[in-house]
Amino acid sequence: MRNLSIEKGIKSATNQQKTRECDLIVYLYFLKPCDIVIKKRKECKKMIVLGADHGGYKFKEEIKKYLDENGIQYEDIGTFSEERTDFPIMAKEVCEKIQKGEADKGILICRSGYGMAIVANKYKGIYCAPVYSEETAKFCRAHNNTNVLALGADYMDKNEAIRCLRVWLATNFEGGRYEQRLNMIKDIERENMK
Repeated sequence: MRNLSIEKGIKSATNQQKTRECDLIVYLYFLKPCDIVIKKRKECKKMIVLGADHGGYKFKEEIKKYLDENGIQYEDIGTFSEERTDFPIMAKEVCEKIQKGEADKGILICRSGYGMAIVANKYKGIYCAPVYSEETAKFCRAHNNTNVLALGADYMDKNEAIRCLRVWLATNFEGGRYEQRLNMIKDIERENMK
């Protein structure tokens, strides 16, 4: 007969030891509590980098509030006002941070989302999709393993954008046949992005 109280004590001691040894950080990318990712501090690279032009500035500020409220780590690279700026500058900075390993995901916001997505997809290893619904947010992650989300501030409201973000962060890449297709894209990148 199993002694459940002893097993519970062992599990509890093991969990306490892991907590002390690992200096845990918990990232809550809007996953269910059972999906919380726990890693050692030195191994953690989970970070979202945000960038917007003047047309996406207000949206970006709303998204930052949402990330703050939910304890999601991010870096804001600008823009920091509604003064006119060029979207390629912001998209470039976001993509370069991901390429350097300073962030693992990015969010780009302009008026349509398309300009940002065009620039982002010029970078090797960056897979960006403009989304306008929870369904498109889900499938661009599940099937295409996007690491950058593009939002169009003129075509959705704040609540729609946050719902899309939430779904995008909570969706995992499905792999399988989609992995094969992603590998084909990587082959094309190697051939065309020297």
